Amino acid sequence: MENRTIGSLTVSALGLGCMGMSEFYGTGDEQESAATIHAFLDAGGSLLDTADMYGPFTNELLVGRAIAGRRDDVVLATKFGNERREDGSWVGINGHPDYVRAACDASLQRLGVDHIDLYYQHRVDKTVPIEDTVGAMAGLVEAGKVRHLGLSEASAETIRRAHAVHPITALQTEYSLWEREPETKVFPVLEELGIGFVPYSPLGRGFLTGQIRSAEDFAPDDFRRNSPRFQGENLARNLQLVDRVKELADQKQCTPGQLALAWLLAQGPHIVPIPGTKKRERLAENLGAVGVELTAEDRQQLDELAPAGATAGARYPNMSSIDT
Repeated sequence: MENRTIGSLTVSALGLGCMGMSEFYGTGDEQESAATIHAFLDAGGSLLDTADMYGPFTNELLVGRAIAGRRDDVVLATKFGNERREDGSWVGINGHPDYVRAACDASLQRLGVDHIDLYYQHRVDKTVPIEDTVGAMAGLVEAGKVRHLGLSEASAETIRRAHAVHPITALQTEYSLWEREPETKVFPVLEELGIGFVPYSPLGRGFLTGQIRSAEDFAPDDFRRNSPRFQGENLARNLQLVDRVKELADQKQCTPGQLALAWLLAQGPHIVPIPGTKKRERLAENLGAVGVELTAEDRQQLDELAPAGATAGARYPNMSSIDT
């Protein structure tokens, strides 16, 4: 797999999102999840993405066990900021400096490593100046516990303020053929400041694979059952978008998911999608996107099929935690 540079960090062109191995997308299988991580690394992948709140806490433990003995093969990214209790209940968004330091130490212990390659603020705490939060994160770099800093779901203004305190390596925000909002305000700032972009949910939470036709396709404990984009008229409208993408994928002799990832990779060399999966079969399909070449005509056609604003429904039932 080819490598790309985000900020000053070199990573594989595709990363692996590990969240679903522990929560949100139905029941996981740790043995298969670990095998998927190993297969990703064997294929030349390096960027693994987790967070303390996934599980909660159990995903970092899973990733830590899976990479034991292979630390040098991994660019390890994790996050803090969505504070949860051991029983899974939510506390809130926390960007206070003391919490930043405590969360980092806890993540290092769970992951079984002496440093984190890319440490993200998972959500912006609107009650704490971003300068204070990033100042604490910068202290982690000085202490050798963290190598690079990132933000997730941060607005253009917040990115500028954060970058003025310490260089930000990457922004992680939802972006795909069915979520193109970052293009307008955020992308120009990233280009200006030399910050990489790591799209999460690059397959539209699995929707762009073409395998989902109804909310009933999800397991009972799958959080997508409550997503506005998978409900009623929104779902019907969004299925039309997916069907159009599938038609073009058939012409390109690839899967819709591969086409969606290839489109993301073609948006710029500073973009590194992190499709999540907990199965080796799906991983192999996702990695195949690297070999899908899109012509200028293909890209134009996809832009016309899935323009900004075409997707029906909000990304989350409650968007109040998103920094805009």
